[in-house]
This record gives sequence, C-alpha cells and structure tokens, in this order.
Amino acid sequence: MDPQTSDRRTDLGWSLGVLLRGYQVALGSALDSLPHGFRGFQVLHAVSTGQHPSQLALAADLGIDRTVMTYLIDDLVADGLVERRPNPQDRRQRLVVLTDRGTRRLAECEAVVGDAEDHALAGLDGDERAQLCGLLRRAAQGARELGTDRDACQVVEEAVAGLS
Repeated sequence: MDPQTSDRRTDLGWSLGVLLRGYQVALGSALDSLPHGFRGFQVLHAVSTGQHPSQLALAADLGIDRTVMTYLIDDLVADGLVERRPNPQDRRQRLVVLTDRGTRRLAECEAVVGDAEDHALAGLDGDERAQLCGLLRRAAQGARELGTDRDACQVVEEAVAGLS
C-alpha cells in the first residue's frame, strides 16, 4: 500500500506502529540498566526540568499512577539517581531532585534516546522532525485532556507487545 494514498483511518495506526517499532529497535536494551528502563528515563528527564513541586505533580504530569510513582522514585533513590527534599514553599511536599550521579546518567540516556529518535525519524529532515514532534506533542496533550487516565507508559508497553 502506498503511504501517500492510504486510507487515513488506518494510516495513523500503521505509521505510529512502524515508528514505534523502529524506535524500540534502536533503543534495544540501552536503558535496561536504568531502574524501570524507559519509564525511569522519563522520570529523570521530567525531574531535571525542576517544574514539579511534588512527587504527586510529577506523577500527574507523566500519567503514572501515584502509587507506582512512589516505587519508581524509591528505586531511583536506591540507585543514587534522585533524592527527595522538603519543598521550601510547602514543607508537606517532597521535591524530587537529580543527584550529580543522576545528572550524568540522564545525559548518557538522552544521547541514546536521541540516537533512537534519529533512527526512527531518518526519513525526515530537521525541520520536518521538529514539526512532527511538535504536532505529536500537541496531539498527545489533547488526548490526555480528553480524560485518558491510563498510565501512558503502560499503554505504550501494551502497544509494543501487540506489535511483536
């Protein structure tokens, strides 16, 4: 089937599936040594922005169940990648912050993820990549606002498993 003339009702699923498979192949086992793999990477990246006043806010932003987030953060703390600190604005809250080791590990993981993105999007030039990523981000945010309350990482894991 020619992707240029395919039925748009099936084209999105097919396209996302192929991209996801290419991304998964390129990542391979590169993030397996990180607690919780790709999910752990997403948490480290989100923590690095400093935009989450609490562990609960971090969980909500990433679409991860708050009890799952507790275990995930516990494992990242045990690995020396993050630590919990009192929030100076609200001592009832705990900030999750990167350690020096976590900052170094995040930089290593970002390089691997960047290579995987380059592999998956090899058919696009730089401007097209930026445009696609921006549109996908907007679409994902819109889908989240529609009330999808499932863990986003679990949805992707199920989708990848279904492609095998």
